[in-house]
Amino acid sequence: MNNRDAKRQRKIHTKRQTRTERETDRQKERHRDTERQTDVETQRHREADRQIDTETQRDRQTDTKTHRGRQTERHREADRQKDTDTQRVTQRDRQIDRQEVHRETHKERQSDKQREREREKEREKERERERERERERERERDRERQRQRQRQRDSERGRDIERERDIERERAQREREKEREREREREREREREREREREKHRETPRHRETEKDTDKETDEDREETDRQKERHRDTERQTDTQRHRETDRQTQRHSEADRQRDTETPRGRQTDRHRDTERQTDRKTQIHREVNRQRDTERQTHIDIQRQIDRQERDSQTNRERERERERERERERERERERERERERERETDRERERETDRERDRQRDRERERQRETDRERQRDRERERERERERERERREREREEERERERERERERKRERE
Repeated sequence: MNNRDAKRQRKIHTKRQTRTERETDRQKERHRDTERQTDVETQRHREADRQIDTETQRDRQTDTKTHRGRQTERHREADRQKDTDTQRVTQRDRQIDRQEVHRETHKERQSDKQREREREKEREKERERERERERERERERDRERQRQRQRQRDSERGRDIERERDIERERAQREREKEREREREREREREREREREREKHRETPRHRETEKDTDKETDEDREETDRQKERHRDTERQTDTQRHRETDRQTQRHSEADRQRDTETPRGRQTDRHRDTERQTDRKTQIHREVNRQRDTERQTHIDIQRQIDRQERDSQTNRERERERERERERERERERERERERERERETDRERERETDRERDRQRDRERERQRETDRERQRDRERERERERERERERREREREEERERERERERERKRERE
């Protein structure tokens, strides 16, 4: 079940990532189309400038033969110098704009890196806390195993003492009175235990109420911590939004200042020989303004697209990081579940081992009982053998006495016969 959930989550994450990458590719393609359109517009403006230059050259060739034409030529030289100065100022403004964009991009990247470092530090702290909790759990398990071994040793020691008592009771029947006294003591202990049990049952409701209050306070603390984290995230999002808006307003103010600077053209030349030159200059200036305005719009569009791409990449990175964090949390939960399962398995194995030890102890007890019974039987058999041996010995002695008496009677008869012969 967990593997299927993990596969489904990975599939969903892969689809989301693929969808995000496709959207990013489409935005980049639209950005490239915009740049190509800008290049086409720039080429069209260059063609218009070349056409204007061609017409101006034709007018210059026509007007150089007259005094009015020579004055017009001098005015044209002055206009070219002014256009050169305007071009130099425009290039300097563009360089300043590029530097400003570069600084803004660098600041945003530095801010992203700083936030990433802070998040990495926070994740490292969380991992360290998790390792500390794992070490604490391991120490608690070690203490529990030591307590269990101590209880097992105490239990074995108690069983040994009980076996000695059983042997002592079997060996010495004279201590029946002491045994009855011990029985009365045990009865008093059981009475005290029942009294303690009744006291504990009387105190149980208060203890349960205390546990409920403690659980309630723990849940409230956890909810308060979650609310604080949510407020902190809202504050960060609001700060990021405000910073982006301030950056957009600064860019807009710079663009307004550039347009205001570009719209200011010298006025006051009222003579006839200047009017043609001014109209020509105004037309070229208007063309340059349109080109600059188009470039400003394209630059702003490029900045907006780049910001949107960066924002989407940051959001995608944040989502991926959150997904990885959730996956790690699920993995830690599965690991904790496996650890609990292993702990339960160890508990069951310990119970089985205790049961086997109890069975072995019962077997050893039965073996000792049988051995004692066999020893008793052998002792009885030896007693019977000794009794039969004594009986045979008495029988031999009796027969020996009978033979001795028979020999004595035989000697007596022999003496009697001897006397008879004499």
